[in-house]
Amino acid sequence: MTSTTAPPAAHKAQRPPLRLGLTLLHLAVMGSLGWVIIGLLGGAIGAGVGFLFVLGLGLIILLGVLYVLFGLAWFEIERIASLYKLPAHSLTWRPRIQQTFGGYLKSLGSNLANGRMWAALGNFLLASIMGAVALGAFQAMLHFAIGALVPASNADFVVAAPFNIDIDASQVLWLVLMALLCAGVVVGMMFLHRAISVAIIGATARESDLTERVRTTTVQREGAMRAAAVERTRIERDLHDGVQPRLVAVGMTLGLAKQQIDDNPAHAKDLVDEAHTSTKAAITELRQLTRGIYASVLDDRGLDAALSAVVGRSHIPVNLDVRLAQRYDRDAEAAVYFAIAEALTNAAKHSRASEARVTVRAREDDAGRPVLWARVEDNGTGGAKVLPGGGLDGITNRVVAAGGTITIDSPAGGPTALEVNVLCAS
Repeated sequence: MTSTTAPPAAHKAQRPPLRLGLTLLHLAVMGSLGWVIIGLLGGAIGAGVGFLFVLGLGLIILLGVLYVLFGLAWFEIERIASLYKLPAHSLTWRPRIQQTFGGYLKSLGSNLANGRMWAALGNFLLASIMGAVALGAFQAMLHFAIGALVPASNADFVVAAPFNIDIDASQVLWLVLMALLCAGVVVGMMFLHRAISVAIIGATARESDLTERVRTTTVQREGAMRAAAVERTRIERDLHDGVQPRLVAVGMTLGLAKQQIDDNPAHAKDLVDEAHTSTKAAITELRQLTRGIYASVLDDRGLDAALSAVVGRSHIPVNLDVRLAQRYDRDAEAAVYFAIAEALTNAAKHSRASEARVTVRAREDDAGRPVLWARVEDNGTGGAKVLPGGGLDGITNRVVAAGGTITIDSPAGGPTALEVNVLCAS
């Protein structure tokens, strides 16, 4: 199975929700468990540095610490993205390009210099600090509140806060104010955690989103360039092998007719008729050639009519099932049309199929945007592969250039199924 995908368009930024209850729970966990993790990592780094020159043991420990830091950064991005519904891309390990030890070291250096990882780790540290402060303030708030609600008559009351203060039981108002102050600290830590986390992780999300957009644009541009190159090669080949020799033959035939028009008019007439027939054949070939570039009926009557014309010219029986309630984006329709036409041509030429089926539907993606979906199936011998300059390569380039995805499933022995999804412009 071969699948080529152009990444989806970026999500629009939305104001993150407050989610104070979940934020308080996150801070409680980070304020306790976070410091345990930080302590273990600090100890591991110290051990790695200490054993650095002991048979390379320190390097192994530090390498393990790097992987743990990367996993912790991945977790932090996922935590904040899930908590505040941020459209952040997951942190991914940058693989090595060269399958050598030097390539592995370059990969480690590239991941060590990953700004998103360090930003997420910084957010983890800040969240742990804010969590510890929130936990202390919450504990103090509870004890102050209990002291205000259950004062001891004519006796000193000891508040078991993070700091111990002897307070007279009659000073209830002071206890209430202290409890409210601690509650304010807890709420302030929740809002501060939200503001800092959204700023840090949201900034990395925007950075990764821009990177993804650049990658998407690059993929589409490269697909368009490859599609243009393949199409130019096809046109040059068809002109050189088909139309050009036929037109040359027409010119030679007319030249012979001109020479014999006085001495042998009957033969000259036959030659003119032959040239006329060859000219009509050349015009037909030119029409087929231009139809491969773009079908005018697609603009005039839509995808259903254009595909009906393709099916009518097919050398194998085709069951066409198109259900579209309206016209769609011109580029999307053109990409789907070309993919289906080329797939049917390949089925007739190479797969030895006896029948094919074409299904076209309008769907919606996860964001509710219209998508043209098409599936072409044939009962041929299968084994179709995407080769440079081949028909499937041309289909793939056209679909990717239009911002769509393509999946080809063609096991040896058949059958072959090709699916395309092309996002329509809004």
